[in-house]
Amino acid sequence: MNAADVMTSNVITVGPDADVAAVASLMTEHRISAVPVVDRGRVVGIVSEGDLLRRVETGTAPAPHRPRWLSLFSGDVDATDYVRSHARKVVDVMSRNVVTVADHTPLAEIAAILESRHIKRVPVLRDGKLVGIVSRANLLQAMASSGQPQRTEQTSDDRAIRETLIREISGQSWSTPDANIIVEQGVVHLWGIVQSEDQRRALMVAAENTPGVKGIEDHMGIMPVIAF
Repeated sequence: MNAADVMTSNVITVGPDADVAAVASLMTEHRISAVPVVDRGRVVGIVSEGDLLRRVETGTAPAPHRPRWLSLFSGDVDATDYVRSHARKVVDVMSRNVVTVADHTPLAEIAAILESRHIKRVPVLRDGKLVGIVSRANLLQAMASSGQPQRTEQTSDDRAIRETLIREISGQSWSTPDANIIVEQGVVHLWGIVQSEDQRRALMVAAENTPGVKGIEDHMGIMPVIAF
């Protein structure tokens, strides 16, 4: 199986000039831990929870602690910390050295990258353009969907089913970026969090109507309603 077989395709992105507070709200709303920063279709950075941990709004901004003379040798690190904790634009807080993979990258290679780089997800590119994202959760979903300890191969039919279903779902007003689809031997595995039982059923019906589907496994959860 490759990145294209398990990646989340409906990726939420932001631009370099996006407001940091708005991005934090976006991540909270969609329960995601990072968003790629895209400029003219190209990934130029990524903003993760870690990039937003030390912020002046929450009183967690790092306090200057280096003697003034030390900056002559260590560089103006305090200035960098100040920008990252006070800046209002994504371009000033995003991580720029983004590790990416191609859509045909094998999952074993992706797992090795996540482990060696100590990262939780990688954007997936096709011809230099963002087409998806693979997270640690996606790899676990792939393993759980296979149901077998041995390595399974994705067939062309499975890929066609997945692509057809994603196209169908993406065109609907109830589509959600929190859902992911993995197809194994004609069986559609639906993962992620949905807003309601109606949304869950809509995804099931879309899968049922997709040519070539032999079965459906529902692994979705419903987001709990918070009462105020």
